[in-house]
Amino acid sequence: MTRRALAASAAATALALALTGCVAKSDLASAIGVDITDDGCAVAVDTATAGAVTFALANNGSDVNEFEILAEDQLRIVGEKENVTPGQNVDFTAQLEPGTYYTACKFQQVGAPVGLAEFTVTGEASGVSAGEQELADQAVTEYLAYVRSQASELLPLVEAFAAAYAAGDDETARSLFAATRVPYERIEPTAEAFGDLDPKIDFREVDAVADGLEWTGFHRIEKDLWPPAAGALNSDGQDALADWAPSTPAERQAYADGLVADVTELHGLVTADDVAVTLDAISNGAIALLDEVAAGKITGEEDWWSGTDLSDFAANVQGAGVAFGAVRALAESKGDEGAELASTIDEEFAALEAELAKYGSLDAGFVNYAELTDADKKALSDRVNALAEPLSQLTATVLGV
Repeated sequence: MTRRALAASAAATALALALTGCVAKSDLASAIGVDITDDGCAVAVDTATAGAVTFALANNGSDVNEFEILAEDQLRIVGEKENVTPGQNVDFTAQLEPGTYYTACKFQQVGAPVGLAEFTVTGEASGVSAGEQELADQAVTEYLAYVRSQASELLPLVEAFAAAYAAGDDETARSLFAATRVPYERIEPTAEAFGDLDPKIDFREVDAVADGLEWTGFHRIEKDLWPPAAGALNSDGQDALADWAPSTPAERQAYADGLVADVTELHGLVTADDVAVTLDAISNGAIALLDEVAAGKITGEEDWWSGTDLSDFAANVQGAGVAFGAVRALAESKGDEGAELASTIDEEFAALEAELAKYGSLDAGFVNYAELTDADKKALSDRVNALAEPLSQLTATVLGV
């Protein structure tokens, strides 16, 4: 997990706005421009017609940023595009129903929203054909079932891992670490929708410090299991031993109990009867998972102490593949262009998975990330970029923009 800003309370909302089945195009002639700077977030217009609304994001600032669409309470995030790098121009499409929203950005993806501005969505989104509605309903049903199954797999894995760690059985805990994280990494965008759960579960040390949070979760435990030697540096190039010491037995028990409690809460939220997911949340989730790979796994920053980044990498890719698979038929139903896009995405997924397979598998394990050369990392990065380009068009295609 790379740096994330805190969102709304988990109790405030379900996973996303409930699916209405409406995929009307915005009445705007083109995407809505968003000028992102270090201290600004200027949206070209403050209104749009309900349906699929596309924002053309341009990061003209000096560091990574993210664009958010907030609900009327200015807390719940109903759409976001993370990891918008300096100089990058990228489109982001969200399905917006009539109502009042707020747009904002977050410089370096931390802190309070920047440039918070009211954004009004008017009118009524038009209906869709019976065939498209059936495909949409099927996509939502399939993906929600997948998210729930992964959360159900995650909980017992975390309980076993946490028990070994708390008991001081470091050998067992180290052997369980990578596999335990797999279900979480497959559905990470879902966890991010529930406020502060993702920071509690998956923040890295540098992220917790940047946000002024207590550092807990997987990566706090990871550092105990793979303690740094004198002179070692963290992922930000700082002294790894500064303001850190191995956890006491009591602290270990507290971190273990906290991780189990947070994952138990996530499981309860995901499996609740009123949880909902939208089409754009599914397709944008696929894109977000690939962004996770580019932002943290390729750089080796995610699992800095254990070197198990490739396992997280593979899980993110698998999760993105499942999300794409859920909306694939709907994309293909949009005509030749949609069918061609789906075929291209299939090919790029296969190419990326083949490149990743050179270094192991989730079943057999992967090599330590430190063993990869710069050329190896570049080859993986090139394949991620090759998939990211067609995948970035998926939401607009699915929503019929």
